[in-house]
Amino acid sequence: MIHTVETEIGGRTIAFETGKMAKQANGSVVVSSGDTKVLVTVVAESESKDMGFLPLTIEYQERMYAAGRIPGSYFRREIGRPSEKEVLTCRLIDRPLRPLFPDGYSCETQLIATVFSADQEFDPDILAMNGASMALMLSDIPFAGPVAAARVGYVDGQYVLNPSKKQLEKSQINLVVAGTRSAVVMVEGKASEMAEDTVLEAIFFAHAGIQPLIDLQINLREQAGKAKREVVAPTVNQALKEKVEAVAASGMDEVVTTAEKMARAARYSKLKEEVLAQIDPELYQQPSEVTELLSGYKKQVMRDRIVGKGMRLDGRSFEDVRPISCEVGILPRAHGSALFTRGETQALVICTLGSERDEQHLEGLGGDVYRRFMLHYNFPPFCVGEVRPLRGPSRRDIGHGTLARRGIEAVLPANDSFPYTLRVVSEVLESNGSSSMATVCGGSLALMDAGVPVKAPVSGVAMGLIKEGDQVVVLTDILGDEDHLGDMDFKVVGTRQGITGLQMDIKIEGVDRGIMNQALAQAKKGRIHILEKMEGALSSPRTVVSEHAPKYVTLKIHPDKIRDIIGPGGKVIREMTTEFDSKIDVEDDGTVKIFSNSSESANALIKRIQQITAVPEVGAIYEGEVRTIKEFGAFVQILPGTDGMVHISELANDRVKKVTDVVKEGDIIKVKVIDIDNRGRIRLSRKAALAEGEE
Repeated sequence: MIHTVETEIGGRTIAFETGKMAKQANGSVVVSSGDTKVLVTVVAESESKDMGFLPLTIEYQERMYAAGRIPGSYFRREIGRPSEKEVLTCRLIDRPLRPLFPDGYSCETQLIATVFSADQEFDPDILAMNGASMALMLSDIPFAGPVAAARVGYVDGQYVLNPSKKQLEKSQINLVVAGTRSAVVMVEGKASEMAEDTVLEAIFFAHAGIQPLIDLQINLREQAGKAKREVVAPTVNQALKEKVEAVAASGMDEVVTTAEKMARAARYSKLKEEVLAQIDPELYQQPSEVTELLSGYKKQVMRDRIVGKGMRLDGRSFEDVRPISCEVGILPRAHGSALFTRGETQALVICTLGSERDEQHLEGLGGDVYRRFMLHYNFPPFCVGEVRPLRGPSRRDIGHGTLARRGIEAVLPANDSFPYTLRVVSEVLESNGSSSMATVCGGSLALMDAGVPVKAPVSGVAMGLIKEGDQVVVLTDILGDEDHLGDMDFKVVGTRQGITGLQMDIKIEGVDRGIMNQALAQAKKGRIHILEKMEGALSSPRTVVSEHAPKYVTLKIHPDKIRDIIGPGGKVIREMTTEFDSKIDVEDDGTVKIFSNSSESANALIKRIQQITAVPEVGAIYEGEVRTIKEFGAFVQILPGTDGMVHISELANDRVKKVTDVVKEGDIIKVKVIDIDNRGRIRLSRKAALAEGEE
């Protein structure tokens, strides 16, 4: 039986339909808005697998036929790795759902969202997020939903729920907000240096706006939902728990008071060995039972110290930022570089300048997009003292790089004033929390070191949360363990003026306005403190680009001359590119952009282009090569691709019997343009040029 429900959100109708497609999945729903349709399915194995984590896989896939396009790949099909857009949407779907599965549920679960139709007005990611919650609600899989999501914009001083793509082009805010009935569970997006109060209102404007979607999911669940599976909550061996805590008590105090990450990890590893050695094996079946209880005890001790005693792992107060060190220009051949160190987190960030041809080409449902600014984040295993294979960028790497890119984009100069393509690469060398925020800080410094005239420096800070009952503690600049054992990871990026990027994930049911307001206010204080440290290394962008960066020059030619510098089949421009080791971009209006590795090459190339595109003038004298001899005169090339004819009577002051008596092919002679007829034929005179030379 087919069931359909719908509601209006932000002036658009969103509909859920189930019972028509993909009926063999545990849960399936088609989410529609306008001509955009997304099928979301979820399937779970019937048997549990004790894997030590929730085995949940999220996939989001955009089919090019959804927008009436054929993929541009060699095979003309969607193959290979997911696109960046698909990866980021997978993360948007995953993050609000994962905390809402019950403890004890460990069946392998796969959720797939497929875009079947796209109207180009409404991004399918919001439909996929809502469909994911709806599919889980309809299925027999235990899930503490519903969760709903919306995008919020800020256009002409007004908040807009689920803005169109045209509205987003002029919006000062672009945030995706997910929430339950009572609280916000996830935030992701960017802003144009907006005040904390404005961003906070945007978040809760979206939270209020998604309530009809929560009602809609409950309604459809009541009509077509399946009975939920029973989940046996994990039982705690109380006797073993008490024994573990008694044996580990003194050693655990030492663990949670060890400030240095690697030393703390080594002490904890030693404590595990000591506890296992002192506990009777008859009290447990597997050593993992002991280590899991010990891990839980570590978490509780750390949280109790923070909430009860006001003491963090490294001794800082709740609002303190770790010690910061900033260096710029440390890589001699890079166009811009910075080493940013905050506590035990360190990022080496490099900026490279390129030409328009270096822009990133992205193919998506909306058509081809060219990205001028790229930020790539690399997290090698050595940065956390691990050994693992290098497999290319992970979903986490792509997500962290995108967060940093969005946070910095707001301060970049316009293409008209600084037409370079920009690539920033962050190599994380050490990590103990907030490596993405170190990337933001290092990226801002590297851009300024490269001479990019950014509007203002940008910094970022990661905020944490410990919530025990009614007691709430917000932490500034969290460590890795504070992230792992805490309840929230809230990253805030911005300038002194305001916020440029946000990302919030939580592990509890949600956060209210009061907690978020406190976190944003505390983050602003930390952000400005970090900016002051950065300004000590480099307070403003360098006034010139690096000597190793390509030199950029523009000149204007007549549009009719474009074909002359391109040449047949691109021959001329290829030859000049190779000869002068430069990149040449030619626009339809006759603007020529030159990117060269040296000023000398750039100047020589400009001279060559001016020669090719020059227009002969009557009365001007040129030095040219005799190309062809005829009985009645000689043809002389006065400009590249431009010949004129010297009549035999204009070769010399005396009478000339034969042209070859005066000139031969290959001779270089001076000639004067004496006439250009209406057909463009050029008359030259050697005699007139000689006369002017004598004068």
